Amino acid sequence: MVEQKKLEWNEKIKLDSDRLVELFVQLGETGAQDVVCRAMEELATRLCQLEREYQARKFKSLCKLAKGIIGIAEQVGMQRLADVARDVQQCAKRYDYVALDATLARLLRIGDSSLTAVWDLQDLSV
Repeated sequence: MVEQKKLEWNEKIKLDSDRLVELFVQLGETGAQDVVCRAMEELATRLCQLEREYQARKFKSLCKLAKGIIGIAEQVGMQRLADVARDVQQCAKRYDYVALDATLARLLRIGDSSLTAVWDLQDLSV
């Protein structure tokens, strides 16, 4: 009998603290917190939409959603999320189903971890 093992993916998430500090300097504490909260809500929404569009095999829509995720993630210092969203966008443009499966799964994992990291950071600032 073959033993099955479950792979566990645990990628370290690092937020660009320089970008976050820049937001706070430019917008003040209240303004920056508002931007970050809206960005997190929008990222969560777009990640859910991305998954639905993938299931429906709507690759043009996937590209558009991934592009939006890139912009939002870069705005709030989530560079790894932006980079992986760019990978998803490229796979969708090429209709590379195998690579898209893998990169989308990675994007969803990193998205979840990134959102959690920002929430944890906000809890520390209260």
